[in-house]
Amino acid sequence: MHDLTGAIWRTSSRSNDQGLCVEVADNLVDVLGVVGVRDSKDQAGPTLAISPPGWAAFVGAIRAGQFGR
Repeated sequence: MHDLTGAIWRTSSRSNDQGLCVEVADNLVDVLGVVGVRDSKDQAGPTLAISPPGWAAFVGAIRAGQFGR
């Protein structure tokens, strides 16, 4: 379990107003070795702590169109 108290959360500039967004905290990589991810609609809810290589693979898969809507 990681304490994400110092996370600086940001939402993608491509987010829309439909509320289907996640927030990412990539300032934790140097401190904790993780990228934080949470639901933008439930900021007090659960968070994920993902390894930087795992996050890079996920973002790469999205860019490659491997996930459908």
